[in-house]
Parts: sequence; structure tokens; C-alpha cells
Amino acid sequence: MRVPLLVALLLQVATAAALGQTYSPQSPAPRTTSLPALRALAVRREIEERFTLGLAAESRRDWSSAASEFERIVALRPPEPQGSTARYDLALAYANLQRYDDAARQLRAALALDPGFLAAMANLVAVDLSRGDLREARALADRYVSLAPESARALYSRGIVALHSGDNATARDDFSKLLSVNSSYALAHYDLALAEERLERYDAAERELRTALTLAPGYARARFALGVVLLREGEHAEARNEFARATLDAAGDPALQNIAAAMRDSIKI
Repeated sequence: MRVPLLVALLLQVATAAALGQTYSPQSPAPRTTSLPALRALAVRREIEERFTLGLAAESRRDWSSAASEFERIVALRPPEPQGSTARYDLALAYANLQRYDDAARQLRAALALDPGFLAAMANLVAVDLSRGDLREARALADRYVSLAPESARALYSRGIVALHSGDNATARDDFSKLLSVNSSYALAHYDLALAEERLERYDAAERELRTALTLAPGYARARFALGVVLLREGEHAEARNEFARATLDAAGDPALQNIAAAMRDSIKI
């Protein structure tokens, strides 16, 4: 029922299964003539039908239609777990419409209803990064790690926030813990390399970037970052080669391609 937010971030958030909440998909046939009871049953059926429509809209990426369905569900004030689920899905739609402030409000409301809703917590961290609210993002990320200290997504979320806020030591620690469990995650090696480079640990940064590129040879950002690290180490010829390769690998990213080409051309051998 709950799916990950697809917010557009430069640094991707690691994929993880959310804690699902379930409820009966169908209402029983009415066996009462009580008007309040019939009204309650009608509302329940409307909620269920709108959930079906909203999730179908999500699956085809029709975020405006999804938002309309979940807004109506929220207005009907369903009980838990439907209440927090509806707000979570509404936040998903808002985020994909780049309505990040609205998405943040709905995720906070979902957490108020269900404080242990880890998927909402993780996605509020991601939305806060898009909004530039590093203070709330860090508080949530710390809370997330405290609730799920072994979770790769929790460690990655806090590592990214720490990297954005300049806490490179925490970023290094969290990415290192994540990679000790799953060393095949190229993006985490790249992010760890960024933390190591900012801590002026260039040998470690180079090692992580080479590992990332072994796992994902076409990873243009890692290739570019390796060129930067090699420049800092005085390896100009090798750096130029990496920038040249990044120019080719970044064919789908014109901005990165232009920067890589400029760096390549600035190095005179």
C-alpha cells in the first residue's frame, strides 16, 4: 500500500521496503437501517474506492489525479491505519508535483498519527533536503537511526543529511556502516568518497571512487570526482584521462559533460 516517494534529488535515496499497513479491502453488505450506520458505511466505501483510484493514478504517474483522490480521503478523516496511509500517499503525489512544503506537512501529519511509520520518516528526510530544511532533516534522520540502527535506509538517510550539512565525520561513519553490510552499493561508495575527500583523506577517497567505478563503470559523477581527487594528489595526467572519460560517460547530463570537458582542457600535460 505504501510506496517510496519519487522525489527528484541529485543524491538518490536508497531503495528499501516500507512498513506496510493493511485494512479490509471491502465493506460488508449493510445489515442495518440506521441512518448514522448507513452514512458511516457509505463513507467507508468511498474511502476504499478512492484508495483504489488513487493507487491506480500513482501507478500510471498521474500525480494530479492521485492528489485529488487522497485529498478527499484525508478530508473524510479515516481511522488508522488508513489516515496515516492516505497522508503518506498524498505526500507522494505532492512531492512529484514539486509541492515540497505541502508534502512535508502531510508527512508530519502521518507521523503524528503513527510515530513508528519509518517510510514516512525516511521520505520526510528526503523532502526536507529538497526544501533545504537541514535542521528538521537531521533531527528526523537521527530519530530514524535510533529506531532502526541496522537499517541501510536509515544510515543512508542520515549520511546524506550529514554530507549536505558539512558533518563529514558522521557521513563517513554512516556510509561505512552501510557498506560493511552491503559493499555492492556503488552510490554509497561515491558518497563515502565525498566525505573522505572533504576530510582531506584523498587515498581513501580514491579507493572508494575506484570501487564505485568497478561496480558501475559508466558512473560519470564518480569518474569526475576521481579526476578531482587525482588532481589534489598531483596526478595530472591520470586526472585528465578521468575527465576525458567522464565527458563521454556524461552524455545524458550536459551540465556535467561541459564541466568535465572544461576540466580536461584546463590540464596541460
